[in-house]
Amino acid sequence: MDFYLCCQLIPFALVVLVAAFLGVQILFLIVLGTALLRWKPLQLAEERPPVSVIVCAHDEAVNLRELVPLLLHQTYPNAELIIVDDRSNDDTYDFLLELTAAVPHVKMVRVTQTPGHIPGKKFALTLGIRAAKNDVVVVTDADCRPVGNDWLAGLVGQLTPTQDFVIGISPYRQQPGFLNLFIRYEAWLTSIQMAGFALVGMPYMGVGRNLLYRKALFLKSKGFNSHLHVTSGDDDLFLNEHATAANVGVCLLPQAVVMSDPKSSWRDFFIQKTRHLSAGKYYRPGHRLVLAIFGISLMASTLLLPALLTPLFAITIALFLARWAILTAVVYTFTHRLKVRFEWWWVPVLDFVYSIYYLVAGTSALVTKKVRWKN
Repeated sequence: MDFYLCCQLIPFALVVLVAAFLGVQILFLIVLGTALLRWKPLQLAEERPPVSVIVCAHDEAVNLRELVPLLLHQTYPNAELIIVDDRSNDDTYDFLLELTAAVPHVKMVRVTQTPGHIPGKKFALTLGIRAAKNDVVVVTDADCRPVGNDWLAGLVGQLTPTQDFVIGISPYRQQPGFLNLFIRYEAWLTSIQMAGFALVGMPYMGVGRNLLYRKALFLKSKGFNSHLHVTSGDDDLFLNEHATAANVGVCLLPQAVVMSDPKSSWRDFFIQKTRHLSAGKYYRPGHRLVLAIFGISLMASTLLLPALLTPLFAITIALFLARWAILTAVVYTFTHRLKVRFEWWWVPVLDFVYSIYYLVAGTSALVTKKVRWKN
């Protein structure tokens, strides 16, 4: 009798467990999706603060030749451009030497050697920020491209006098193949969480490809000093440490999007994401808890699909389809608002692959003590 009862209770318990995970996922998606849908841009202020745009470049001469003209043609009225030549072995220095001689508001900072106790990117970025003459600093990467000439105006336009950060969106360019489709989906899902949580009062990260913050805060808080032991997570961990519900703005303007080049192999992508996810170990405890609940509920609600085969399968199927529908709607609405094309009809397949990926990459990030970086 006990054995028979147990056999009946196990399927029921499994259904309840999966239903709970799916319910958590649906709640998260509704909250984040609603926050993103309600976002409205600020009215542009008559007086706009001067800005310093900072780009760190290691062997990026080819990319800089494409990026610099786009930055110089920004419509923002008062901006300087600082490019940090971070121990480059190509002709980056020669290119910047000619550029700074021809354009007065372009400044070069050259790094020839990095202290052993400081990760290279953090050291280069710190020197670039210290060299900035303006308090408002905007950072991006050499392999990124603003979608238009109003990127800087759009991003800075969402900064209020009481804020220290503005989070921008930086998706990946569309290219052929399933890898590219998955990379773009993963980036969109990360952006939805990043912007959505910030809008509901829990800003926890920003991407250094499209991010604004104040030099005064950076210098006062000694910059990256509290996480110099972490190879990755420069701007990410800096924002996580100092962001509050009141001092972070979000920019969801289509003209303020910055596109970036994706990885071209699964191996390189996995290494990159392990590096990114490893920074999450150093987030604030409350942030780690919320993100863990989101991640675990996402993986479990997908990977515990055997529950759909129980006699009460109708409950889990209904919740599972509801989650897929809401997730697809959020992805479609978010990408459509930013005017970046994405194949939203692939979301159910990508969601399943993402659950497996997140389990593997997340576990790898937790156990990896040293991450790889471009030297």
